[in-house]
This record gives sequence, C-alpha cells and structure tokens, in this order.
Amino acid sequence: MTVKLPARYDHVGSFLRPLYLLEAREQKARGQITPEQLRQVEDRAIAEIVKFQEDLGLKSITDGEFRRTYFHIDFLEQLGGVKTDIPVTIQKPDGTLELAPPVMRVVDKVRHARDIQLADFQYLKSQVGAGNTPKVTIPSPTMLHFRGGRAGISREAYPELDPAFYDDVAQAYGDELRSLAAAGCTYVQMDDTNLAYLCDEKMREAARQRGDDPNELPHRYARFINKVVAQKPAGMLLAMHLCRGNFKSTHAAAGNYEPVAEALLREMDLDAYFLEYDDSRSGDFRPLRYLPKGKTVVLGLVTTKFGELEDKDELKRRIDAAARYAPLEQLALSPQCGFSSTVHGNDIAVEAQRAKLRLVVETAQEVWGSA
Repeated sequence: MTVKLPARYDHVGSFLRPLYLLEAREQKARGQITPEQLRQVEDRAIAEIVKFQEDLGLKSITDGEFRRTYFHIDFLEQLGGVKTDIPVTIQKPDGTLELAPPVMRVVDKVRHARDIQLADFQYLKSQVGAGNTPKVTIPSPTMLHFRGGRAGISREAYPELDPAFYDDVAQAYGDELRSLAAAGCTYVQMDDTNLAYLCDEKMREAARQRGDDPNELPHRYARFINKVVAQKPAGMLLAMHLCRGNFKSTHAAAGNYEPVAEALLREMDLDAYFLEYDDSRSGDFRPLRYLPKGKTVVLGLVTTKFGELEDKDELKRRIDAAARYAPLEQLALSPQCGFSSTVHGNDIAVEAQRAKLRLVVETAQEVWGSA
C-alpha cells in the first residue's frame, strides 16, 4: 500500500549550515570542544532550521542534515562491514588542489551494528510542530555497490553478490527503518546518485569498465531496492531522490531518464520519487509515462545551485508539460536537490534559499490547491 506525501510541495532535505555551526565543527576537529559540545551546537542549529521550514509553510521537516559532512558517508560508514578510507588531496589539471571524498569499501558482512538515525530523529521530532511530518534522509543502499562495483566488495565476505550481499544490506536497512518506525518516524527518503549517473554515457562507460552492464544495472537495483521495501514498516512513506551531483553547485552527470525510467518507476515498489528537472541536463518528461497509479513524482524544477529565482508562470508551464505524461494528481513540486549535500554548501545565499522554497510552496498551492 502506497503512502501519500504530506503536501504537494516538498524539499529534498539539506540546508546551508550557519557559520557558527561550521566554526564549531572546526573547533571539534581541532580538539577544542567535545563531541557533546558540538552536538549542543547542532541542536541549536536544527531547532532554528525547523522553525525556518515551518515558517515557510513546509509540511515535511528535516534537520537540514546539519549533523553530516557528506550526505551518504556519515550514514553508510556506521553499518557493520563498511570501511571508509581516509580522504586524499588530488591535484587537478589546472594545478589547484581538491579534497577527494572518502572511498567506501565493504570489507566484511554488512550488518546493522547500531541504530544510526534514531537519536537524531528523536531530537528532530521533539522540535517539529503538530500537523507537520519529520522526514529522515538516508543514502540509497545502491551506494554500497555502484562506486566500486565488484572490486569494492570483499570476495572473502561475499564470493557471490547475489543474493547474499543484497540480502544483508536490505536486512540492515530494514533494521534501521524498524528502529525509526518504533520511534514514530513515518517518512524516509533515500538519496541515490547511481540511477541518475546511469543516464549519462560517461558514467555508463565507467560501469562497463568495472565489469557491469549499464542496461542491466537499473533492473538489478530495482530488485535490490524492493528487498528494502519488503521490510518497510506499515504506514511509512519511502521515497527516493535521484541526484546528478550537487557538490558546491556543480553536477557530475547529465542525460535523459529514459535508460532507467522503466526500472525506476514501474519496477521499484516505492511511494514517491524526487526527480531533478531544473534544466535541460535532465531531458524531457517523456520517461514519466512509466509512472503507475498510486505513486508520486516530485518535480525538482527549482534549482538549488544558483540564486536566480525561477519564473512562477514558467514553472506552471513545465508542470503542465509533465502532466501530459503522468496524471497531474500524481505530481508534486520541489527544489531539484538539497541546498547543501555536503557540509560545504552550494553557491547560494540564505535569503535565496528562503525565496526558492517560498516559490515552491506558492506555486504548488496555486496549481493543486492547499492539499
């Protein structure tokens, strides 16, 4: 049974970190404050970002991912059997230095070693007002496979990936969802770059070089996701956001959703999908024809990468264009991604962040009414 979104307008999850929180994280890294003192600062920042969201009229409320450095690593490295290598500094062709994100490897059997998001959710829930829904964002389980492929997963732990690896990861995710549900969580969003990357020919070729078939992978990932969905607690909304890269307002992939649309929309047993559609990089809306009854696509028409505000009438025209392929009552509106998928943040001001979210709420209310 599918579960409805809290409103026709939503957001992906992350927000720009306030300066005092960034400074506290630096102090913690230098050993000047304790983890407990940092958490107190995070609590303050989260209370403020909850009010920010509620003041805008948003109905699903996140903690802004204020306790994370990266949208995926901070969660995945807490699973048993997953190891994160130390980040390295690489020299780019122009001579500048860049910190490459840590590389994750599966070094042992994957298991749910601890409740990862429980304490964070409990604090978020305590701050969210009546009538609104606290939403937890976690990385998609496919993140443990796509980046490294077979080479990134221990052959000693998993001589064969199917079914043992996929079953173990799904069980770990199921345990996490159950711990959240027991605390009252009814809305979880999984963030997935890999299906979006499989729309890009460069990324598809990289998958071939790792020994994977980019035409087969979306269907394999659909079966993988469905193993998680099969363990979803009753009454929980489980959504997926497809991201094409969002680090400091950049992108990593482009391409129409057509190569993954059938596996994504028709084969996965999810309740909702957040799809990036903020510019021509994502192609047209024809892939939405695969959307079955009962599911919702949240159109990410408003960019979080830059501050220029979209035109409301143009947003409505684009919603109308999407409704030629999927029923209007199965569509909703959001920004294309979060405003700060990593601690570094996008090249956008706090006031622009506010204006874009206000635009999403107003446009959706004018298109669909107050529902």
